[in-house]
Amino acid sequence: MTALVVSETGASPRGFERFRVARRIQESQSIVSFELVPVGVQRSLGFVAGQFVAVRLTLRDGESLLRHYSLSGDPADTTRWRISVKLESTPPGRGSTHLHECIDVGDELELAGPAGAFVCDEGNERPVLLMSGGVGVTPHVSMLHRLAHASTRRVHVIHACENSVVHAFGDEMRKLAATRDGIHVHVCYRNPLADDEKTGAYDSTGLLTKETLQSLLPLDDYEVYLCGPPGFMQANWSLLRELGIAREQIHYEFFGPATVLEDHAGEGSDSVQSAPGAALLAPASSSAVTVRFHPQAEPVPWDSSCHSLLEMAEQAGYAPPFNCRAGICSACLMPLLSGRVDYIEEPLAPPPDGEVLLCCTRPATPLTLALQPLRA
Repeated sequence: MTALVVSETGASPRGFERFRVARRIQESQSIVSFELVPVGVQRSLGFVAGQFVAVRLTLRDGESLLRHYSLSGDPADTTRWRISVKLESTPPGRGSTHLHECIDVGDELELAGPAGAFVCDEGNERPVLLMSGGVGVTPHVSMLHRLAHASTRRVHVIHACENSVVHAFGDEMRKLAATRDGIHVHVCYRNPLADDEKTGAYDSTGLLTKETLQSLLPLDDYEVYLCGPPGFMQANWSLLRELGIAREQIHYEFFGPATVLEDHAGEGSDSVQSAPGAALLAPASSSAVTVRFHPQAEPVPWDSSCHSLLEMAEQAGYAPPFNCRAGICSACLMPLLSGRVDYIEEPLAPPPDGEVLLCCTRPATPLTLALQPLRA
């Protein structure tokens, strides 16, 4: 997947700010939306459809967690942000459990953003396919708001989930589709309930198949935005490629290691946009990559078990500054004297030339950094 350039209409990334929950909406049995407004200030909350925000949570025991959630609201509404959170149960998600059980209207959260390159390319006139599984629908809701009100492109929305109990945003997306000609919505329930057929909540059952996609998509020239859990992504990446859609026209964001797609499909390595907070695998040639933490230091072989350069530096005895450990705060910004890195999580703001964020990078080539000397 080729990386997308975020439109200049998106808000500039900012540090963490306090937001108040203005509204809480139960979207389905497992997904809750939180509408959030800034505390103590009035400012525009512009963002580009598909972007995400970072949420810093303080749990009941005092532990701090950082989580990333796609913005699911209408980009035209610059007065509030909406995030939609699925309660993860297997295994239980500490962040989602805290939000579902402890956060209500009037409570405050710390947010930073927006950020992210999984955005709809508005300079492209190809028909759009928004294809999602489960909670992967959240960035697509925002994209559909934008496409319905600010575009005349043909749009196909295909969403797959278990049944009506867990189906979120169904009414909202069908209402958006009804605002103009050229928007088509198809819902596939894997295991519909007895009453689901009566309500007309779904259009097909079981798993999405090549035949289903062929019947829904009259062309093979789409700009595709694919989002969902790994199994859904693997199966539908393959189906889309079999239908003749060029791989550079399939943009994706999902929950898990991004290299799973290429490994499963037998395709070559790509530059990918993984879901907020998801980590990529280490470079294949990690054994040949070394890191000098300062110019006079001996080169150290890159340890592929480390999540980031920050973690490796700490294991080597250095004490670089840090705060968020997720590319949000820029506390770990460090001079990069030579070499090249890969970002495993997209930072809120790209670092200046010649500098690198240790917490969300891994070496792509031998590196020389400019850390302070080893701690005593």
